[in-house]
Amino acid sequence: MNTRKKGFLVTTLMALALFSLVLSACGTKPEASNTSNGAGSSNEAAANQLEAIKKAGVMKVGMMGTYPPYNFLNDNKELDGFDVDIAKELAKRIGVKAEFTAQEFSGLIPSLQKKKFDAVVSQVAITEDRKKAIDFTDPYITNNVNIIVNSKTNDITTLEDFKGKTIGVGLGTNDESYLRNEVLPKVGDFEIKTYDDVITSLKDLNSGRIDATINNLYALKPIIDKNGFQIKAVGEPIKSDQAAVAINQKTPELKEALNKALKEMKEDGTYKTIFKKWFGEEPKE
Repeated sequence: MNTRKKGFLVTTLMALALFSLVLSACGTKPEASNTSNGAGSSNEAAANQLEAIKKAGVMKVGMMGTYPPYNFLNDNKELDGFDVDIAKELAKRIGVKAEFTAQEFSGLIPSLQKKKFDAVVSQVAITEDRKKAIDFTDPYITNNVNIIVNSKTNDITTLEDFKGKTIGVGLGTNDESYLRNEVLPKVGDFEIKTYDDVITSLKDLNSGRIDATINNLYALKPIIDKNGFQIKAVGEPIKSDQAAVAINQKTPELKEALNKALKEMKEDGTYKTIFKKWFGEEPKE
């Protein structure tokens, strides 16, 4: 091989080697970048739900819509009530409007997890089991729960009297979990009948189709007054629940903004005004 050919071969090999290095670099960098961007985008989307809400100009809120005075359809067929006013004020303070969707309580948390809502404001009680699936803001109300019976009933005054009876409760509610997981093992056999709304359970109680239910008196008074049900609360409160705004996990900015708004509402008297409007008394907490 002459010197000229030898030089050409060496130059060609060096060029190929350099080209291979360039290709290698170009092949790995985008892959690493895509992996990083993919994870970053996912985390950013979850963490910046507040930003997405502000961009849309609305906070999508799920609620039951059949639970006066908390949330219900008024005479104009519009969602109204304590929860509605709380949600509207929270949305206003983060710079958006509240947009409501009503559905059965048992489907609210699954719908929240599927991102159909940004939040659920529907007397969702804070529980450890729920914390495994969703997140909560600070509580915005505490409710005492009583045993409710027909006015003619005199043999049920405590939880122990549930044995052998049929007890009605809202499907998917904290009260249902309480009956199944705490009361039933302690008291013994009784039948639990579930309902998708409070009004139907009280109709059954009024007509004697169930023996008792459990609920808080704030929720029952407007329904009793409107329908003339012959029912009564007995004994001392059996428990108390704290309800909060339910949101998805890993949305810290949204949680912080809602907690800030709720705190300001309590400090400037707005919360007290809303509470008195619906319950006729000042909040105890």
